[in-house]
Amino acid sequence: MEVFCGQIDFIRLPGVGDLQMVAVKESSGELNPRVVTADSVVAQPRQARNLSDYIALAIATCGVGYLPLAPGTWGSLVGIAVYVVVRAASMKVFFGVAAQRNFNLLHIYYGVIVLELVAVCAIALVGIWAASRTEKLSGRKDPGKVVIDEVAGQFIALMPVPFVLETAWWTAILAFILFRFFDIVKPYPARRLESLESGLGIMADDIVAGVYAAMVVALAVVISWFI
Repeated sequence: MEVFCGQIDFIRLPGVGDLQMVAVKESSGELNPRVVTADSVVAQPRQARNLSDYIALAIATCGVGYLPLAPGTWGSLVGIAVYVVVRAASMKVFFGVAAQRNFNLLHIYYGVIVLELVAVCAIALVGIWAASRTEKLSGRKDPGKVVIDEVAGQFIALMPVPFVLETAWWTAILAFILFRFFDIVKPYPARRLESLESGLGIMADDIVAGVYAAMVVALAVVISWFI
């Protein structure tokens, strides 16, 4: 049963006399409906929070998850900022040692991509932990304030962006639009992966959306070579 409410609802479960609280699945994808699932009970938020809880909340929300409008889009913008920092640092490292090591452009590009893969894997692993903890703290399935999944997905979508500024600007815009599209539409297997447990499900569907967007961006870059 689907509802379009932004809060936890009480429904009567079959065969149960009392009203039970069930999980309301939220999402930071603005056009995704919330779905009430009667097969999982909401974990009640813990009363006392420790330092790890606050760290998890900071990572999961990236400081923008509490914004009232379009938290997913804000999360994608944070992903762009993180990507720019990682790519700029990676290029500085490899271009800096290129002359000493006799690196050509292929060496540099390969090295940059490897560092970006390491970075996005780190974001995904930390994001799974932070999203899982935030879900328990909020007592809601996939709370809308969690945007670290958008950060990881948007990062992946931007990875095929070329070094050349002439091509980079339009491919970056395309990567942003495509990721937001695929994050909302959730093509196979994103929708299925979304049902995975806790933070893993929160992160997985956005990673798939990022991969889809990255493939289309890479294809667009190759096509542009012949135009």
